[in-house]
Amino acid sequence: MGKIRIYTDESVNIAIAEALKRRGVDAFSARYMGNLGLTDEEQLISAKNEKAAIFTHDTDFLRLAVEWIEEGKRQYEKLCYFYLTGRAMT
Repeated sequence: MGKIRIYTDESVNIAIAEALKRRGVDAFSARYMGNLGLTDEEQLISAKNEKAAIFTHDTDFLRLAVEWIEEGKRQYEKLCYFYLTGRAMT
């Protein structure tokens, strides 16, 4: 299993991603990726495309993750599972 990648959205201070990087975590921000102003759904898709867990303070992501699971968007199942439980899906 590879190292976890962390994508911080724009609700998270950029200093968090920088601090994680200094500690050896593969972390990057929405600002670094040029993703400021994207919708929540676009932020989740970006995280999924980068094979990263999303780090956010935005509670709308919980609603979106539940909607995606209910809609059967299977390609996002692991991302949503991690978001809902904080544990990797095996």
